[in-house]
This record gives sequence, C-alpha cells and structure tokens, in this order.
Amino acid sequence: MRRRVGALLCLAGGALLLHAGSTYARGALARSEARAAWERAEARRAVRDARLIDVGGDAEIVRLGAPVARLIIPSIGLDEIVVEGVGDDELNAGPGHLPGSAMPGGPGNAVISAHRDRHFAPLGDLQVGDTVYTETGAQRATWIVSKRRVVGAGKPALFSSDEPVLTLTTCWPIRYFGTAPDRLILEAKRMRHEG
Repeated sequence: MRRRVGALLCLAGGALLLHAGSTYARGALARSEARAAWERAEARRAVRDARLIDVGGDAEIVRLGAPVARLIIPSIGLDEIVVEGVGDDELNAGPGHLPGSAMPGGPGNAVISAHRDRHFAPLGDLQVGDTVYTETGAQRATWIVSKRRVVGAGKPALFSSDEPVLTLTTCWPIRYFGTAPDRLILEAKRMRHEG
C-alpha cells in the first residue's frame, strides 16, 4: 500500500512539474514570437516611413497579444516586448499593456503589468530616480521613476492623467512563495528634453 501511495505521489508531482514546465515553455515561445513580430513591425515601419511623409492620425484597434511597445530598464537589466492585454495568455508572453490606458509616450497614464515571478521579477530593485525607456513605433520616450508604493489588495491603485505618465505594476511581495495579495506600483514621469 505504501508503495502505491508513493508511486501515486511521484506521478502527481511529475504531472505538476510537466504542467508548470509546459506553461513556462509556452510563455517563452510566445515571448520569442512577440519579439520577432516587434522586429518585423519595426522593419515595416522603417520602409513605410521612408515612403510616406504624413501617415495621418487614424486610430487603430490593437489585437490582444499583439506587441505594442518595448520596455527597457538598464538599472535592472530588463528588456521586454510589451503585448496588448493583461489576460493570462498575454501576461504569459510578456508584460501587458492595460487596454484603454494610454500608449507609452502619449498623453495620459500608460499602464504596464507583468507577473512578479516572470517578466517583472527584477522590478523590486527599481528605485526612484532610475531611468526607463519605452519604444512605440517610431517614438522613443525616456522616463524617470518618480514614485514607488505598495497598495493593499482591493485598494485603488491607478489614476488618470492629462500628462504622460508610465505606471508599472506587479504583485507584492515579489520574492514570496504563494499568492501575493498586494501591488507594487511604480510611476515614472516623461523627461521633457530628450536627446
């Protein structure tokens, strides 16, 4: 009887490891596909911009999971492609842009979220005064982290703004085993004079 229980526990453990491993593998594949799509889109934009003087101001609807920006934070070694959406599939692929929030660099609050144990694992080391870069199409924006706070579960954490603001969010505490109920919120202001 003990052998059967032991064998069943080993099989259950193996099945859980296989599930976790396949989830991370699917995320790595989606991340790689997002980066490749971003690079293809950058190449198409470069060709289009070389041919067109004025693209116009038509708004476009972004498909969930589509790469929308690149997020670079040198101080913590982060370089990620941001995808549209904050659902399970999107956050498995990379940091997600909250639909309805501003695009990074534009007027308003651009909100980007990611899992604390995946793409935003180093976010806990980001400090006020650190520099963040975003790229969206032909626009590159430089940001300075201006505020760092932790909010409890269910507390309001996001705000609207007429000025460009970048908000990065993840669960807190970052290095915690189990469900982390609180949120780490980092706000960054866009630098006015960029080089």
